[in-house]
Amino acid sequence: MLAPSLLSADFANLADEIKACENGGADILHFDVMDGHFVPNITIGPFVAKTVKQNTILPLDCHLMVENPDRFIPDFAEAGADYISIHSEATHHLHRSLMLIKSFGKKAGVALNPLTPLEFAFEAAEYCDFILLMSVNPGFGGQTFINSFFRRVGALKEFLILNGLEHVLIEIDGGVKKENAREIAEAGADILVSGSGVFNGNIADNLKSIRVALK
Repeated sequence: MLAPSLLSADFANLADEIKACENGGADILHFDVMDGHFVPNITIGPFVAKTVKQNTILPLDCHLMVENPDRFIPDFAEAGADYISIHSEATHHLHRSLMLIKSFGKKAGVALNPLTPLEFAFEAAEYCDFILLMSVNPGFGGQTFINSFFRRVGALKEFLILNGLEHVLIEIDGGVKKENAREIAEAGADILVSGSGVFNGNIADNLKSIRVALK
């Protein structure tokens, strides 16, 4: 599945950019939330998420790069998020946070930074609908892909299969472009988040190019 990251969109023309994502065959819209504490940047909140949701037919995937995510989960759930991911590094009680997401009927995910041990995902997997592996350090768009992702996704995929958790999807976020999309998908990623790879240039054409590369 392809998930354009709205972090790279032109917010002065956001409705048009969303429509171009739909026309290009996007499966999900990825929505990055940053608080200036967990990551050194500040982005957008539930009010914008609600506006996005009202202007698209696509599911909304809210990636909470925030400290104390339990404070924000209810607001994004009510704003219309369909998928909500939280960082294992950002909460003291990961199980409680995942259960909070599920209590709103949303798909729950745990996100791991590039050097966070995979064991965090192993322990949380049975409570997740998806696991987000960062292939860049979170906080900014347009970063270079970190190749250790391939080793990590292989180990995660093997764990999920061996433990009867094949239904748990693997999402990747960071540095995904048409040039590496196929290799990433073949390594085991189910949801590919792409920001600059989609929004730099013609959005619909870029999405279609990534789709072709995946075949």
